[in-house]
Amino acid sequence: MLINRLTTADPEFDQRLDALLAWDASVNDDITQTVKAILADVRERGDAALVEYTNRFDHRQVASAAELVVEGDALEQALARIPESQVAALREAAARIEAYHQHQKQDSWTYTEANGTVLGQKVTPLDRVGLYAPGGKAVYPSSILMAAVPAKVAGVPEVVLVTPTPKGELNDIVLAAATVAGVSRVITVGGAQAVAALAYGTETVPKVDKIVGPGNIFVATAKREVFGTVDIDMIAGPSEILVVCDGKTDPDWVAMDLFSQAEHDEDAQAILLCPDGSFIDKVYQSIEKLLPGMERKGIIEVSLANRGALIHVRDMAEAIALSNRIAPEHLELSVENPDDYLAAIRHAGAIFMGRHTSESLGDYCAGPNHVLPTSGTARFSSPLGVYDYVKRSSIIHCSPEGASLLGEVASVLARGEYLEAHARSAEYRIIK
Repeated sequence: MLINRLTTADPEFDQRLDALLAWDASVNDDITQTVKAILADVRERGDAALVEYTNRFDHRQVASAAELVVEGDALEQALARIPESQVAALREAAARIEAYHQHQKQDSWTYTEANGTVLGQKVTPLDRVGLYAPGGKAVYPSSILMAAVPAKVAGVPEVVLVTPTPKGELNDIVLAAATVAGVSRVITVGGAQAVAALAYGTETVPKVDKIVGPGNIFVATAKREVFGTVDIDMIAGPSEILVVCDGKTDPDWVAMDLFSQAEHDEDAQAILLCPDGSFIDKVYQSIEKLLPGMERKGIIEVSLANRGALIHVRDMAEAIALSNRIAPEHLELSVENPDDYLAAIRHAGAIFMGRHTSESLGDYCAGPNHVLPTSGTARFSSPLGVYDYVKRSSIIHCSPEGASLLGEVASVLARGEYLEAHARSAEYRIIK
């Protein structure tokens, strides 16, 4: 069986679906202890520890942390080393991502009450953010664009990228993406040690205010551990796609859409919900037909066998209800009139509307961010955006009359909490 076949009519469907969706590898005691040791070491020894771990894990022979830094002309030169078609694609994608995220910008605001008191909110970009880009089974220049461009739209003055370079081999398209996205400097380190360097700072790596971007379990664990010292975007799990189809899309399209996430890694998840059993059979046949020709066939096979599913639902209403239960990272509404279902969708990281909108367009160049909540966290969280790179400060400017009126209320409440200094501080401003 290439992929699991489920039906909601099965009395054990709920248990089978829960088992399929379960993802608990993000917490591992042994890994946590290893990561804590690395974090503590980098915090204590700075560059020396960073160089040591980089040489050990990335099989490099670096003598000093300065050798880990790529910036200035060295970044610009990467653009000249990649094909012009790639340069054009990076620039077009960056422009579209910027145009979309411009709509997310928030302005500071105030309003004035009748007595002259001014209340409001000041929106301020973070001073410095750190981006993590993986460098293992695949490289993701698109993730650099998605993380860095909204930061620049938000007004963040300094964006630092960390990315591993196994055996010291720089990837030009990664450096080119960093250049196009406005990254200030690239530090060629990865793993928990890179997260530690960003969180605590070293002699070479500046301390940041927030760390964003996907990584392996060591990176995810490190981000969890440093949260509080710095902010983080999310703890990302494996990539996911859920296709809700009415049975009228080309089954080859659906099969390839499922592959598009399954090829990320063996733990990725690809699920189809459809009320048409014969169409599910056709999709299965398309999987059999197309899989042998896929470059990442081995990864896709493991992903589909372990965590993928073709699920026969009773009707489209049940499909939408199941979609909300799953709360997928990527949701494709591969149906005739997707707008008819949009209002009922409550939980999804990104929603791809209609048969022609493949998830892959969102990964690269549609404009909305592809850094999305996974593992059901779309129930309570959102895509990465400009709002993640700013902080908000409340503004309170009381007129004498306003301070007097508010003082009377505050005094009563403060004394109810037995906080005399609070009460008297407010009472001093009351006009007699």
